[in-house]
Amino acid sequence: MTQISALNKRRWRNFRSNKRAYWSLVLFSICFFISLFAELIANDKPILVKYRGEYFFPIANFYPETAFGGDFKTEAVYRDPEVQCLIMSGGLTNCFESPEEIMEAISSASFDFNTPSFVKGYSLWPIIPYSYDTPVDRPGAAPLPPNSKNILGTDDTKRDVLARVIYGFRLSIIFTLIVTSVASLIGIIAGAVQGYFGGRTDLLFQRFIEIWSGVPSLYIIIIMFAILGRSFWLLVFLSILFGWMGLVGVVRAEFLRARNLEYVRAAKALGVSNWKIMFKHMLPNAMVATLTMLPFIVTGTIASLAALDFLGFGLPSSAPSLGELTLQAKQNIQAPWLSFTAFFTFAIMLALLVFIFEGVRDAFDPRKTFR
Repeated sequence: MTQISALNKRRWRNFRSNKRAYWSLVLFSICFFISLFAELIANDKPILVKYRGEYFFPIANFYPETAFGGDFKTEAVYRDPEVQCLIMSGGLTNCFESPEEIMEAISSASFDFNTPSFVKGYSLWPIIPYSYDTPVDRPGAAPLPPNSKNILGTDDTKRDVLARVIYGFRLSIIFTLIVTSVASLIGIIAGAVQGYFGGRTDLLFQRFIEIWSGVPSLYIIIIMFAILGRSFWLLVFLSILFGWMGLVGVVRAEFLRARNLEYVRAAKALGVSNWKIMFKHMLPNAMVATLTMLPFIVTGTIASLAALDFLGFGLPSSAPSLGELTLQAKQNIQAPWLSFTAFFTFAIMLALLVFIFEGVRDAFDPRKTFR
């Protein structure tokens, strides 16, 4: 246990010594951590509402308009000036004659909750008061250029681009982590079995992989989506189904090379089980070659998701997608902010991931040392 801990410490020191990989990990972790709380950053519902001394959390719960003194039992539209007036006035109906007077009173109201005044309640809003599917109330034809309210402008349906980038970044990374983890696990196990046992097992596996790799995955995805409908988990399943072969060849070659080495023969002579030899003794020696391929698998998964969304065969159209943003940039060349946003988002995200895995690969390589 002490030896493994010392080895991992050495690997972490090697990774820390690679400044480019280390700071890429820090920056990527910050971006991903922020995106995990996208609902608290970009949302068309308040984070917190205080109404008549009670606290409500609209981003997590459903509240009808009647809960705030309104007339409808549907969910309250919190961006509506009349709903804001009801919240701030404690449910007094018809408190003003027109929406303009309501907004003027809201903007000029004194938020002193300890003294009797017009303000009896309040709403705590996110930094970006739009979700990924919220239409922006701005005059003009979409897409709208950036301004103080929409830093990256809007798309061709007047949705805030920055909010869609935050949600789309999170969705892309979660999709990539799930697909890469499961597909890599299956590929490593398949390659280890082929390389360790060899013979007929290896021959049958190779013929199956040759046949399976010849299946047109794009057509299968289109057919399955036409039958079952487009969904996130179906796309994850199909991506794993056709993406697990990426590491098989590398792991198989490493196991074929190592299965006749002396430490493997010694373990067999001592009666160690095959699975223990494969995954405790042989796999760590194959990790360098495996990690060398991981950056290509990760970037390829992100690119495949973006390509499917760009072609219209990926996630549902209502989902926040970076590929869909790229398609809008192509269709609206008069709106350069869409092109720049899509380009820099993909460039920064993929560059950070490549640098991180490059550092991980070097950290696991015993032949590389860093000062």
